[in-house]
Amino acid sequence: MNLNQIFTNQRTGNNPNTKASRTDFQRDFDRIIFSSAFRRLQNKTQVFPLPGSVFVHNRLTHSLEVSSVGRSLGSVMGEFIHDQHKNDLTEDAKNFYLHSLGNVVAAACLCHDVGNPAFGHSGEDAIASYFERNESDLKPKFNDREWADLVNFEGNANAIRVLAQQQQGKDAGGIQLTFSTLASIAKYPCEAIARNKGFIHRKKFGFFQNEKDIFLEIAKGTNLISESEEPYIFKRHPFVWLVEAADDICYNIIDMEDAHRLGIVSTADCKNLFFELVKSETDDVQRIENKLNCISNENEQISYLRAKVINALINQSLEMYKQNFDKILEGSLDKALLDLYKTENKTLQDIESFSIEKIYNHKAVVEIENAGYNVMYELLDHFIPSILKHEDERKSYDKKALKLLPQQFVYKNGTDYQKVLGIIDFVSGMTDNYATDLYRKIKGIDIGMTM
Repeated sequence: MNLNQIFTNQRTGNNPNTKASRTDFQRDFDRIIFSSAFRRLQNKTQVFPLPGSVFVHNRLTHSLEVSSVGRSLGSVMGEFIHDQHKNDLTEDAKNFYLHSLGNVVAAACLCHDVGNPAFGHSGEDAIASYFERNESDLKPKFNDREWADLVNFEGNANAIRVLAQQQQGKDAGGIQLTFSTLASIAKYPCEAIARNKGFIHRKKFGFFQNEKDIFLEIAKGTNLISESEEPYIFKRHPFVWLVEAADDICYNIIDMEDAHRLGIVSTADCKNLFFELVKSETDDVQRIENKLNCISNENEQISYLRAKVINALINQSLEMYKQNFDKILEGSLDKALLDLYKTENKTLQDIESFSIEKIYNHKAVVEIENAGYNVMYELLDHFIPSILKHEDERKSYDKKALKLLPQQFVYKNGTDYQKVLGIIDFVSGMTDNYATDLYRKIKGIDIGMTM
């Protein structure tokens, strides 16, 4: 990939850029911050049930922290690219890598989870399995590519839709981000049908059929390397690796800190795992031990070590990016940066194994996943059968169900596929609380008027 041609300030919606005190990429960051999709992340589960008596991370606080780490990664790598390749860079490219790459990565990190439904990954599973469990009734209504989108519902693909598609009655291009920022969140730049046609290295996908044309514009604007046009598969954009690393760093470490605050993980276990990783990455162990001895509060001790661990992982991610930069540019790297580091550092492997056993399979986490799965499934089942009926065939209960839909999610003149995507937009955009409240009302668990 040509380093001069992988970034652009071109936006979705053909929105012309205007002269302002902010760069186009800073404007991306600000647009995301003020978007309703981002705001709703404050009441979407990261791992642990919300709300609780002890404050833990939700999707919004997680995204803010990922963005902070991403800005650091992007800024340092921008300087590296500028210094190592300045003889090959145009003046615009030099300016971009020195001053804007950090902003692009930060903006992409900020919105990397906006396509995720309520209740974490169980919400994704509920949407996908709704179609799988109702295949005999539903599959004949869609073509193979559309069906692949639905039965493999993916939050990453949904993020592109949330950010870039035009809802009913709203402006074209979604929140009109630059192609550079959108390309940076495309971890799986292929269509869903690819995973069903032998492309086994693609576990997930990056865009729905409805947004295929938008994604092809993004790919063209940022010069993504094409692997296949039938089905469409692209190599990852080089900035994706930095966004992914920022996310991996945060969830690997912050979930452990949250579990400690909730009493799921003991201070001794958390402290030992964090300290072992820090010791493997620094020669200044004595100073860190002295600092810990000055802190009597256990939560503050863990917070201090967490900061040290994140710093160590940032440095290692940067090193992995630099070592594999040529592979990243040619699209041949097949492992995430933290996965590369994990092969060299047993402590990070231990943290991951410990988290799977003690945190992600903890009763409280499993309970919210089960509850969330059922809530999301039942909401889809309330709306989808009704939306797929012809207007003349709809009974009274169908019409009443559809009256609950905000108009921006109703595509009256759309195909069955587009109508169903509208329902998915509505349900996947819900917060945990809103989804739970609506579920209780339509099931008759809560009856009464609320304003």
